[in-house]
Amino acid sequence: MKKLSILVADDEETQLKSLSSFLLRREYEVYNASNGKDAYDIAKNNMIDIVLTDYRMPEWDGMTLLKNIKKFNPEVEVVVMTAYGKIEEAVELMKEGAYDYITKPIDLDELENLLSRVQEKSDLVRENKILKQRIAEKFEYNEIITQSSKMEDILNISARVANSKATCLIRGESGTGKELIAKAIHHLSPLKDKPFVVVNIASLSENLIESELFGHEKGSYTGAITQRIGRFEEADGGTLFIDEIGEIPAYIQVKLLRAVQFNEVQRIGSNKTLKVDVRIIAATNRNLEDMIKTNKFREDLYYRLNVVTIQLPPLRERKEDIPKLIDFFIQKFAIKNGKNISGISKEAMDKMMKYDYPGNVRELENIIERAVILSRSEYISQEDLPFSSSPITDFDLINPFKVEQNYKDKIEAFEREMLKDALKQTNGNQSAAARLLGITERHLRSRLQILNMK
Repeated sequence: MKKLSILVADDEETQLKSLSSFLLRREYEVYNASNGKDAYDIAKNNMIDIVLTDYRMPEWDGMTLLKNIKKFNPEVEVVVMTAYGKIEEAVELMKEGAYDYITKPIDLDELENLLSRVQEKSDLVRENKILKQRIAEKFEYNEIITQSSKMEDILNISARVANSKATCLIRGESGTGKELIAKAIHHLSPLKDKPFVVVNIASLSENLIESELFGHEKGSYTGAITQRIGRFEEADGGTLFIDEIGEIPAYIQVKLLRAVQFNEVQRIGSNKTLKVDVRIIAATNRNLEDMIKTNKFREDLYYRLNVVTIQLPPLRERKEDIPKLIDFFIQKFAIKNGKNISGISKEAMDKMMKYDYPGNVRELENIIERAVILSRSEYISQEDLPFSSSPITDFDLINPFKVEQNYKDKIEAFEREMLKDALKQTNGNQSAAARLLGITERHLRSRLQILNMK
């Protein structure tokens, strides 16, 4: 996923520095401008995905900048910031093509959710372009790397399921490749030329989930200044992949059940029922059966989603795939980083084969990317691996078979890995990460501070 390139335009130096610092910490590519004209020049001379501009600035205001940017590149998204928040201004901005409108002082959680939506839209557009180029191709999803009998069985089941429109539930630990299997089912199906739309429930704050799935009408709630279609409507005729289905609040599960059962949706604030033709693939790493017992997940929705279940094994149960995955990721990241890496040493491979990968394939991928970047030779060595360096790292500490370290250190190391993974899955959104972990946001912030995790 390509991170967004963001141009921030604001004549208030403090606000400009604060926003830029916030975006840089989240690894966005950031450009700064203190007035509208400078911002326009930067946008014309660089690949910019989104412009975050103040409404009131000297020389060119936000409206003038918006109009001029849309003239030379309509695909650049523009979000306007203002301290005034007049509804008339908002309407005019939307008419001129603004993506959204945000009031000062900026709520950073709201900004982060907004950027996530832009990122998802950008990825979806890019993905659809790729799909159109592959219409005539036989499906070959080259990132499903396997030689294990368990995974071969899963691919065979996926191929058989693909020819139907049955709802499918993909289960497995975080990082096992649930979205890859969902994409494989879509690409192998008669719907392969239709939209494949992804919504990750864990990355959304609770008050955005309903709008994200079903859309909303203008004025249906505070901040709904324009009509917005939901993911069901976007996926009409194709496949909707709902990741982390277990995170959907109970009151929204009722509406989701109707959508799955009758192929009908209603936008927030509308009495009109819309017919949609959508194939649902859901995924979860949660124990839905236990959630049903505690009334956190509806049993009738569970049976509607669970027509066909695909259970993905953790990487520790298909270790025969590790060498092939390592070779694939070495090639991928060597090309990406311009490194001449031919392979991995026998000693390093031995370490990789003995590790249990609590984060599964996603963790293995991260380890290899890090090793490729750090490697100074043609082959990845033990020293390039995070769990073979000195001093002892969290990778050593969370290994239950290493008993040399004390109990407190191992527990804290495991907790750090859990928090890091939850924050990564939710793009740094702390309220969504807390919900994913089943704790309060206050508890999460407290643990981050105690564990010195910035």
